[in-house]
Order: sequence, then structure tokens, then C-alpha cells
Amino acid sequence: MQSSVIETQTIVNYETEAAHGHHEHPDHRMFGVIVFLIAEAMIFLGLFTAYLTFRAVAPTWPPEGTPELELLLPGINTIILIPSSFVIHNANSAIKKNDVKGLRTWFGITALMGIVFLVGQLYEYFHLEFGLKTNLFASTFYVLTGFHGLHVLFGLVLILAVLWRSRIAGHYSNTSHFGVEAAEPYWHFVDVVWIVLFILLYLLK
Repeated sequence: MQSSVIETQTIVNYETEAAHGHHEHPDHRMFGVIVFLIAEAMIFLGLFTAYLTFRAVAPTWPPEGTPELELLLPGINTIILIPSSFVIHNANSAIKKNDVKGLRTWFGITALMGIVFLVGQLYEYFHLEFGLKTNLFASTFYVLTGFHGLHVLFGLVLILAVLWRSRIAGHYSNTSHFGVEAAEPYWHFVDVVWIVLFILLYLLK
């Protein structure tokens, strides 16, 4: 009889823990996000190293005849993208207070800033006076900025996915918000990479 009571109590405790989302194993999803970002950072580090190597061994850099890059549009893009890190952080802070409306607002603003950045980058591409195959500088310029732009696009997909799922009542709360937590560090990573790119490509002559 006592054994049956103990078994029943064990089952009840297990069901209670399952109902509250308690699992035997810890949640390693954020660890996976961090590992992914480290891997992406290594790729960019390799590209930066290649660019600096080309720059160091070239007689002149950029090669003679390369049109000078304009600073106005990339500067505006920088002013737009960097503050978006603070904006997306506000979204994370909002959901930790169960403020879903705040989450949508701040994520929506972040998405808009990212879209404006990409539109500005495309506008620059269409008005550059050199192409992908013009010379080594042009090739590395397009590879670096294009690869970064691809990451911005992926970040936008993450943000828009969170916004879409936030329509479901209770999907995000102060106890369940992995999507929000994963999107924020990724967006910070995108911003940091752009700062390095802006310095290397536009400010260092």
C-alpha cells in the first residue's frame, strides 16, 4: 500500500514538473547560439585577415584607378545600424516584464532600421563606379560587405519570425522567450562586424 502511494506521488510530481516546463536536462539552446556566433566570427576573422594581407603586400591600396568610396551613405547606414542594438535590447527588456506590446514595438523598429540599412547598401552598390572584377580591392569589398549584408538579412528573418509568433497569445512571456534572446546577440554581432568593416573599408586609407 505504501509503495503504491509513493509511486502515485512520484507520477504526480513528474506530471507537475512537466506541466511547468521543468526538464531533466538543462536548456542548451543559448549555448548553441553562442557557438554558432563564434563560428561566424571566425569566418569574418578569416576574411578580415585576407583583406589586411592583401593591403599589406600591395604596392598601393586601393590599386591605382580605383574610384574613392563615398562616406556619406555608409556613414548614414552606420548611424542607423548601430543604435538598433540598443533598440533590440529594449525588446528583450520588455518581454522580461511580460510586455508583449513593447516587444513588438521595439522589434518592429529594429526590423525597419535593418531594412533601411539594406536598402542603403543596395543603393550604394548600384552607384559604385567599380564592379566585382575591377581589381582585388573591389572583389574584397563586395565579398565583405555582401557577406555582412547576408547576415543582416538573416537577422531580419529572425526578427520578423519573432514578430509573427508574438501574435499567438502567451507564446512569449517573461518565462518563455528564447526567440527574443537568440535574436538579440545575433543582431549585436551583426553591428559589431559592421563597425569593423566600416573602419577597414571606408576610414583606413
